[in-house]
Amino acid sequence: MPRLHTDQAYEGELRRIREMLLMMGAKVEEMLGQAMRALIERDSELAERTLYVDRQINRLEIEVDDLCLRVLARRQPVASDLRFITMALKVVTDLERMGDLGVNICERVMELNEEPPLKPYVEVVNMAEAAQEMLREALDAFVAGDAERATAIVERDSKVDAYYATIFRELLTYMMENPRNIFRATRVQSIAKYIERIADHSTNVAEMVVFMVRGKDIRHVGKLERRAQSQRPPFVAAAPPEEDSDASIRDVAARSRRGT
Repeated sequence: MPRLHTDQAYEGELRRIREMLLMMGAKVEEMLGQAMRALIERDSELAERTLYVDRQINRLEIEVDDLCLRVLARRQPVASDLRFITMALKVVTDLERMGDLGVNICERVMELNEEPPLKPYVEVVNMAEAAQEMLREALDAFVAGDAERATAIVERDSKVDAYYATIFRELLTYMMENPRNIFRATRVQSIAKYIERIADHSTNVAEMVVFMVRGKDIRHVGKLERRAQSQRPPFVAAAPPEEDSDASIRDVAARSRRGT
């Protein structure tokens, strides 16, 4: 648990930062949940309304930045307080980018809703729920200062990556079977990629928690160690690199234009 200060005004400022970060995270979860609902129910009006949640996230980002800078200038925090403030400035950036990704998802949903359904989007929704859970747990770990909980979240990113790999390969099959599926398949693939990026940002938050609590940076060395030690489930293929995914889609599109 975070250390409480005898200075009530100072403690109130730190509490306010935590509350606003949690509020931003809740807004991102709201965007992702409503976007998936709009996709399943083919509700473009809901997707369009969800776009405006990003404005609230952007406003909260500005407020958190301003309060953190004021605390740095007026309180001159040290040790754990300084790590908390500096990490808050980083976390708020990740949350704002998640909001932008939520906007991208809503835009792709509106495009898909103009076309006949390509397939049931069960895997995409499951992937989104996994990313939402990662975000929720990462923010709870940040507020509680729980490094062990944060480390567990980092390990769960591979689950979202596995979802993306499965969805991508299935969509590639749809595109190869019928070029008319390419427009819809690429939109679904984009949604899955945006969700995967949200999970990556949640992983960033969890890694910051470890640094904030223990003063240990696990961002890159930890990833290399986990990659070497981890073993993917036998029924899930490794996630394709983003550039390979894009190249495969371009190849399918080119062949469809040539009529092959």
